[in-house]
Amino acid sequence: MDTTRDLLIALARRYAFADLGALAPATEIAEVCEFGQRLLSLDAEDFAAEAKGVPSDLRRRARACHMPQTPREQPRGALESLRPAYGLLLEVIAVRWHRRELSTMIAAVHIASEYLPLLAFEPHLGHAGDPARWPDGLSATGSRFGVIGDRECDHTKSEQSATNRTLRVSTEPAEGWRAYFDRQHSQVAGALGVCVATCRNPCTAMDWISPEPRADLQLRARTALAFAETPLVRLRHAAPVGHGFGVPSPEEVLDAWERSRAGLDKNAVGSSALKDDGFPLPGLPALFSAIAAAPIEPATLIGGVSEHIAGLLERL
Repeated sequence: MDTTRDLLIALARRYAFADLGALAPATEIAEVCEFGQRLLSLDAEDFAAEAKGVPSDLRRRARACHMPQTPREQPRGALESLRPAYGLLLEVIAVRWHRRELSTMIAAVHIASEYLPLLAFEPHLGHAGDPARWPDGLSATGSRFGVIGDRECDHTKSEQSATNRTLRVSTEPAEGWRAYFDRQHSQVAGALGVCVATCRNPCTAMDWISPEPRADLQLRARTALAFAETPLVRLRHAAPVGHGFGVPSPEEVLDAWERSRAGLDKNAVGSSALKDDGFPLPGLPALFSAIAAAPIEPATLIGGVSEHIAGLLERL
């Protein structure tokens, strides 16, 4: 029994929640494994699902990363602040790196890149891009934000469609709300970045932010958009989760990150990626923090689940 228990504890400490859940000697342990696997898989729709065997602190921290499934669901989770979710993303990236699951690691990096402009906007919005709380200034007189077919707007057709939808999706039924988040919210994030940082024909959409803080936001949003075009993020298209069939090696990932860091080293925000902080991709937490204008560190949520399961097994 001790040998079996030691093996199960080793699986817990390697974050092998799916395998451990299938072998779990108790229903309570299987439920906690399912909770941990949802976190590791970044299944943000179900972070608030009932998990009786999970300590309340871990459930509370997971709910902070949860994406509301209806327009009026409370609390607002990741729509209130993306900072807990980015802490979890960093933890997932580190776990996947140590497990050498590089395709899913790059997928997590890609998710981080898609929503990064919203992380930059959060201090100004007072939330993390909640469609139920967009500022009236986005639709002020002279704004092209959400106007479909305006040729003066730098948004792509899909971005125009997404921005138009985001201004009214909070009045739609739950099915429409969920469909919007599945397909269009990340495009809204990028569109906001374009508005404040790269638009060639600025309208009044960003006039609700005064000039000095807008200049700071412009720099952070431009860096967020630049991150999405780095060699590291482009590795996704060489992995099974992208459009190819190859899986990047650790050496290829580190080389892509070094080239990405060099490319980002254009301003004070991008230069934060050069920090050597001991993270598997050195400087990534510092870069996210600089873009957010707030400290963001790798979470300890998955690690907490791992230790809790190990403790349950030790008491058997």
